[in-house]
Amino acid sequence: MQRPDRDPRRHRLSYRRVRLIRPIKELAKRHWPALPLRTILFGTLLFVAALPGFGAVFLRVYENTIVQQTEAELIAQGAVLAAAYKSAWNDGKQEPQAQPLAPEPPQIDLRTMTVLPPGTTNPADHPADPHAIAVARQMQSIADDSAAVTLAAVRLLDRDGIVVLGRRDLGQSYAGAPEVGRALTGRSGTVLRQRQEFRDGIFWETISRAATIRVHHARPVIAQGQIVGVVMLSRSPRGLLLGIYQDRGKIALGVALIFGTLLVLVALLSRGIARPIATLTRATQAVAQGSSEIPETPPTAAIEIRELFDNFRIMADRIALRSRYLRDFATAVSHEFKTPIAGIRGALELLDDHWATMDAEDRRRFIANASADAERLQRLTDRLLDLARADMAKGDSAAIADITPIARRVAARFGTMQVSVTTDLTSALARIAPEVLETVLDTLVTNSAQAGARTVSIAIDLAGDAIVIVVHDDGPGIPPADAERVFEPFFTGRRESGGTGLGLSIARSLLAATGGTIAILPARKGAVVEIRLMTGG
Repeated sequence: MQRPDRDPRRHRLSYRRVRLIRPIKELAKRHWPALPLRTILFGTLLFVAALPGFGAVFLRVYENTIVQQTEAELIAQGAVLAAAYKSAWNDGKQEPQAQPLAPEPPQIDLRTMTVLPPGTTNPADHPADPHAIAVARQMQSIADDSAAVTLAAVRLLDRDGIVVLGRRDLGQSYAGAPEVGRALTGRSGTVLRQRQEFRDGIFWETISRAATIRVHHARPVIAQGQIVGVVMLSRSPRGLLLGIYQDRGKIALGVALIFGTLLVLVALLSRGIARPIATLTRATQAVAQGSSEIPETPPTAAIEIRELFDNFRIMADRIALRSRYLRDFATAVSHEFKTPIAGIRGALELLDDHWATMDAEDRRRFIANASADAERLQRLTDRLLDLARADMAKGDSAAIADITPIARRVAARFGTMQVSVTTDLTSALARIAPEVLETVLDTLVTNSAQAGARTVSIAIDLAGDAIVIVVHDDGPGIPPADAERVFEPFFTGRRESGGTGLGLSIARSLLAATGGTIAILPARKGAVVEIRLMTGG
């Protein structure tokens, strides 16, 4: 049964998405900022830690906004009722505007404004103004209709603060109330008062301060330049929970934005830390299994992770180089040991098979050959131990050696050949242990003597920030093709005379441990070896 083909339209849509998203991803990778790991973690933790505080501040600001909205509605309602009061006071006659009206923004601040006790009245010491009472009767239906729609308690007061329109406190005086006293001076006033039913406080007050308060607004009525009355309004603001429910769409959008930001931070942590570490873990396992493929450093990784990738790449290259070195070294050791072992085994077999028929001279010759091969094995073993110690040696950064007396001490040990030391430096201090430098110079002069040289010169000079030691002999020299191979283990042209081919390898390892280098320079006659050391001055 054949598998049905994919929907070509779906395939084209998926292909278009890939073509659209890929350039965006490539652009983001090219311009991705290099962030330190501590910055990513600090930013993420700071944002998460700030969420509770941000939520609390948001609720407080939102609740204050709800109360200010109530104040704004009372201001608007009071302005309309004051205009109606003024019109009724003037019997509908229009009077010129004394001063231009200006917007009155809300002034309530729940954080700083004091909440006053519930409002109380005092008996009036004289009857209310008859004209104000007549105006109140005319405005009764207007006040009732506005109260029914806005749910605000409406009171009209005369010029002395006595109630001329009100359900329960008709004829009582509000002149002692701060908001009314302010209105009687010609300025609008808004205060917060404790609701009568919540006089002793409730549990909700710890969650929403607006749940137990009532907004009181008093507005003066000015006719013909005089204060003729006061419009007094009061209403409870929307509760916080009710406000949250009514504005649930906007709040849900804010929550979605917060979670979206968290997802972005999680993606940043994933791309900057988690994903690169997972990639590096797989690369570590691959290197442990012998693979040499190292992944590229992710451009979105944190700076420390990038450095980790770079160091891992350097380590993997060194491991691969070391593995090749050990493999070649093991092959060379096997080859070097095979010849003397074969010689010893052959001599023993001959002696075992022909001991009775062999004369004394032949016996001594075969035993001498076996002894020579055993001595060669001993020399190889000793030099291999020296090479291992040199490879594992750690340079002493505090070690300082004066090269000139060390070179002269080495020259004095070779009395059978002429070894000279020349230098123009009054002090040639290098960062190397004196015994290490003496071992290297002794090896070079010994090689020259074994090669047949009669004179060796050791020149010490300064080149920039390095001290250069040049050892030149008059021996047969080193072919250019072998200039680098002479530093490989077991490479020697004097195998028949007992050379092990490890001296220069040991010298290079000892110098490398202190940051020094050794190289064979071209020469018309003899061999020229250059050593470079870091200055110790």
